[in-house]
Amino acid sequence: MRRKRKPALKIIVFTLIIILLCLLLYVIFSQSSKDRATSLVEDFYQYEKSGNFGGSWTLFHPLMKKKFSQEDYIQRRAHVFMQDFGAKTFSYTVGKAHHLKSWTFSKESPKFKNTYQVPITQTFKSEFGVFTIHQDVYVVEEKDKWYILWAYKK
Repeated sequence: MRRKRKPALKIIVFTLIIILLCLLLYVIFSQSSKDRATSLVEDFYQYEKSGNFGGSWTLFHPLMKKKFSQEDYIQRRAHVFMQDFGAKTFSYTVGKAHHLKSWTFSKESPKFKNTYQVPITQTFKSEFGVFTIHQDVYVVEEKDKWYILWAYKK
């Protein structure tokens, strides 16, 4: 006499395999917060490198947008890098993002809790020779959106 396998066991095993496969795909394809922060900094400096300062400005946090109107930012960035430095473009490297438990933009600003400090290095070849700027860029998450900030503490 043959014993029939229970169909419920097959369904349970099949369901577990599907769940495990979904979890594996989620882990593989989901970006961590650290990766998102680094990616945003990469996007920002790709805009800057291509001279699309309006595109980079859109990635700023509202506090940064209060410091510079889009028009003012575009004019000043282009003036400093292209006219004053005499550089047509630059190369850059993005360092490893570090999570900060708490960070403030300025003395007057609120504390940001989900913040990443990302060091960048920009290298310019200009009329005045090759020079490098090192700057920490801060990436914060607010209301499921990521933004760029620079430090303005005195």
